[in-house]
Amino acid sequence: MLEHTVKSYEEELKLLDSKIAQMGGLAERQLTEAFDALEKRDPRLAERVIAGDAAIDSIEHELQEHVVTIIAKRQPMAIDLRQIMGVLSISGDLERVGDLAKNMAKRALAIAPESHPKPIITGLNHMVELASSQLKDALDAYAARDAERALSVWHADSKLDNLYNSIFRELLTHMMEDPRNIGLSTHLLFGAKNIERVGDHTTNIAETIHFLVTGRKLIDDRPKGDRTSSTLIKG
Repeated sequence: MLEHTVKSYEEELKLLDSKIAQMGGLAERQLTEAFDALEKRDPRLAERVIAGDAAIDSIEHELQEHVVTIIAKRQPMAIDLRQIMGVLSISGDLERVGDLAKNMAKRALAIAPESHPKPIITGLNHMVELASSQLKDALDAYAARDAERALSVWHADSKLDNLYNSIFRELLTHMMEDPRNIGLSTHLLFGAKNIERVGDHTTNIAETIHFLVTGRKLIDDRPKGDRTSSTLIKG
């Protein structure tokens, strides 16, 4: 009976990992397809991404219910408790990634009829590629319980911030050159901010993984590179 109980407990913990992997895969796909909808000016794809966010929300709800059940039945301690609480934190960040992808898809839908400036789209593409790569690395670090890999993801966030800073400046210039560009540029700017925020949530995930594995919180300041709040527009 004891052996069966231990085995079933292990299966319950494995199910948490499986759900995180499923949720992470959906979030990655949503992010990529949201940008594809923007780049290709594809309203149908944008609408599909918007509708697809419900699947991520559903998995998060399942995880929350599963965690409550495990805590009630098993009274986990030490590494098991860190894993269970980590799952709650990671699933929350993945749900926000899904929301950010949905928001970008809404922007894509709003400006689908308009022609997009190619240099900006190229920059956004680089941002999405980097954000997707970091998210994948974070999920792989979780699956492998690799604190060093998680730490690498944590340090890499400033690269995404630097890309965002560059696009921010380009879009400001685009708006100042012609007021007719303001509407389109504003949507693209919010889209870029959505991608930058994906990086922030990926950094959260990396911090959670590091704590899960080591039992120690990262105490250093985050490697942030977003300087847009101090950008001045000179007349």
